Amino acid sequence: MVYVSSAHLYLLLRGQRYCMDNGNIMRISGKMLHVRLLTILGNNITFFLSIAFPISLAHVWKLNLTGIMAAIGNRGTVTEAAGFKVEEDVNRLRGAMKGAGTDEAAVIEVLARRSIAQRQRIKEVYKQTVGKDLTDDLQGELTGNFENVVLGLLMTAPVYDAYELRNAMKGAGTEEAALIDILASRTNAEIRAIAAVYIKDYEKNLEEDIDGDTSGMFQRVLVSLLTAGRDESNTVDEAQAVKDAKDIYEAGEARWGTDEVKFLTVLCVRNRNHLLQVFKEYQKISGRDIEDSIKREMSGSLENVFLAIVKCLKNKPAFFAERLYKSMKGLGTTDSVLIRIMVARAEIDMLDIKTEFLKAYGKTLHSFIKGDTSGDYRKILLELCGE
Repeated sequence: MVYVSSAHLYLLLRGQRYCMDNGNIMRISGKMLHVRLLTILGNNITFFLSIAFPISLAHVWKLNLTGIMAAIGNRGTVTEAAGFKVEEDVNRLRGAMKGAGTDEAAVIEVLARRSIAQRQRIKEVYKQTVGKDLTDDLQGELTGNFENVVLGLLMTAPVYDAYELRNAMKGAGTEEAALIDILASRTNAEIRAIAAVYIKDYEKNLEEDIDGDTSGMFQRVLVSLLTAGRDESNTVDEAQAVKDAKDIYEAGEARWGTDEVKFLTVLCVRNRNHLLQVFKEYQKISGRDIEDSIKREMSGSLENVFLAIVKCLKNKPAFFAERLYKSMKGLGTTDSVLIRIMVARAEIDMLDIKTEFLKAYGKTLHSFIKGDTSGDYRKILLELCGE
């Protein structure tokens, strides 16, 4: 077991450097080491390292970046601030909240330009020097959508996802879109981390809450995703891909009514590369794209979750670009979706989301946000979006 309280874990294996990326230990060039997130205890994360190829583990060390693991990618618009001086940031935030009114520009400049790991360090030092919680102080100073973005930025990735899921199910009604956006797009390790945080923060079981707030086949798909049991290898079984494509076709287009369980069994369990081959085989057999068949065979939340799974497997940044577009097109803005994606993806793949947005809609994400939002809310989202 290796216990870490840093946002990045580095390994030295026979002189080669490896780094943690989205729950996996990846060699900067070469083969992959598997990491399974087992549990979260306070600020510590327990990993079980399963080495996928023969190699002797020479040394393990970690950077001085504290906080629970964040799902850090390398295609984010938000990166670690160079020359990071936590005491200066803490003093600036204290000054921003002193006296009458709040210096929102200072809050944006500090929090939107620091990495998740750096924000955790700011929270820690703020509490040490002020004796109060930074989140509580900012809650007392800010309001509305701007407040929601800032509070989201102060959370680590699994904490934020757990928070969003809890809010989606709290009170009357359920925001199915939040359940779908999160559970259909996260890796096995990320889902395990979310479930562990959910228990720790809310003293409730995430699966039980989803069972209580959803029903039918939609519920069963979410529960399947929650097991975090998807094969994450790169193996493609050509014969099985043909069989899977036939099974889906015969469960939908080729019969009266739809056997949704067949869709669940294939779409929630098989690995990405295998499913991409299944989609090709399905096109040959049916003459239709798998997405078109899902739209023809299903409706409502079940249609939405299966479409989200397929779109994330094909091109995750394009999926989020579409979700952002739909949150802002037409009259009004679905701020919950806009905020959730901008906060959650800023440090992972926002550069790719922006590229897909421009490719699909002929306008920049920056211009859409600028036209659909206002005030400090607009300013902080544009910081996360980048130019």
